[in-house]
Amino acid sequence: MKRNENLIPFSRDHHYGLLCVWKIRQGIRKNVESDRIRAYVMYFWKEHLEEHFKLEDDLLPEIQNSEMKNMMDAEHAEIRELISKISASADYDLLETFAKSLQQHIRFEERKLFPEYEESLSEEQLEGIGRQLAQQHHPHDDAYPDEFWL
Repeated sequence: MKRNENLIPFSRDHHYGLLCVWKIRQGIRKNVESDRIRAYVMYFWKEHLEEHFKLEDDLLPEIQNSEMKNMMDAEHAEIRELISKISASADYDLLETFAKSLQQHIRFEERKLFPEYEESLSEEQLEGIGRQLAQQHHPHDDAYPDEFWL
């Protein structure tokens, strides 16, 4: 199924989220100092993910299948908690836990949550989300200078 155009900015953000996961795992595979990876995760949180979560929390309404929205909220809370731990210090296990949680969260939203929204919401409701996203969403380049993953 093709993604509804009004949700595409979220899906584009998810692409960058999956790249973040890949970069973390590459850094771990290459035995890069965990503080370098940690610094990237904190950068990615501040520059990308924090705003993305806020927009999803604010713009995605309750739907008939509220379990899905509740799951999104719970996963956001879990990832925020991991970010809090990573901000203090991070070892490979914590970084991998974050990468795994972020990847699973993105897959859930793309494969289950967004299709549920596309099916449950009217075109007018989806367009409303799209209009708000156009005003509030600020795409960012992931131009982190320390390319430890290469």
